[in-house]
Amino acid sequence: MGTTTADDAWLRELLLSGDWLSELRDADQMAAVLAARDPAVDHSGGATRVLLSAVAEAWERGWQPADVVHPVRRQAASRPARLAVALIAEDARRSDAASRAPGVWVDQLRELDALSPGDRAVVAAWHRAEGRPAVEAWRGVLLLATALRSLARIDHLVPPPSRWDAAAPRADAVPAADDARLLRRIRGLLAKAESTEFPEEAEALTAKAAELMARHSVDAVLLAGGGTTPDRAAVGTRRVHVDAPYVRAKMQLLGAVADANGVRLVWYRSLGIANLVGVPADLDAVELLFTSLLLQVSQALAAAERAAGRRSASRSFRRAFLLGYAIRIGERLQSARERATATAAAERGVDLLPVLRSRQEAVDDVFAELFPRVRGSRGKSPVDPTGWHAGRAAAERADVGSRREPLR
Repeated sequence: MGTTTADDAWLRELLLSGDWLSELRDADQMAAVLAARDPAVDHSGGATRVLLSAVAEAWERGWQPADVVHPVRRQAASRPARLAVALIAEDARRSDAASRAPGVWVDQLRELDALSPGDRAVVAAWHRAEGRPAVEAWRGVLLLATALRSLARIDHLVPPPSRWDAAAPRADAVPAADDARLLRRIRGLLAKAESTEFPEEAEALTAKAAELMARHSVDAVLLAGGGTTPDRAAVGTRRVHVDAPYVRAKMQLLGAVADANGVRLVWYRSLGIANLVGVPADLDAVELLFTSLLLQVSQALAAAERAAGRRSASRSFRRAFLLGYAIRIGERLQSARERATATAAAERGVDLLPVLRSRQEAVDDVFAELFPRVRGSRGKSPVDPTGWHAGRAAAERADVGSRREPLR
């Protein structure tokens, strides 16, 4: 991990204690002090060592790679976020994450492009790549240190590097060829739905994707053994990050999609991070469909605001629109799921209700173990009726089931 020096101790106290905030009250002033002291930006590597230590501490507090980058982007900016990714990549190299980490950890590293080895002098290399003045670079370091220092302890969904067993090979779930092809087809349908300018085409594409997701999940139940009780080890976890604005309303949409797919959800209100618990096929369906619906609802909201005129120029209208949209989408997804289950049961001549009930019990048991102190809550604050009905109407048009008569 390198040699600790007096400069390291000074930098650690400076970057991670936050004492400088009470003395200078301004990151720009502190950045100027650091730039005058070290214009080359981390010539000794002390800042790199201190920040790597902070990243390692974040793992011990329950954070995963994508979780760390999410609040950095929210609280800081794109340049500190790129530094965070570079630090995570160096941490992955040191911990041999590519061969030792759980599959979900490696997947996040791959999505962040943090599996490729970089310059071990992370901060100095980042400074050269950004090509910004020393003062700006040190300000980015300070912003990242502030974000890392503010990471509170959250629930462990996967073991941190300190608990990876080097002697035990990682058992990754590799999707079958048919599953991979189906997921590519679903992603393609949703991508077309997001890009089209024609609402009816988007509706048809999203409907087809939702049907494929629901049927894929039901088929997975049948392949898993018919009426046998599912193995709780098959229940997985996943985190989804939701950006401002209207995080609560967007979480309502995520919750509606999760409920309709037998997935349990709990979220950290101040972080915009949701924890999902369910079987892998359902987790895939929730993540894919939620991501697509977020893009589609933004287009629907823009159209509703144009139609409503001045009445829509408020946060209350937008929040109510998103809530109304979320609830109606949930109703439609639940109906589509029930139809897919009934159709599959009729085709196979199998009663699927017992195994679906057992699978939900397995998900509920794992959820209760992971989050024993969670209590459900329902928001009761009033909503704008115009926005609410506009959102439900938009969800009605964005039919995610097959093209049938509207639900009554």
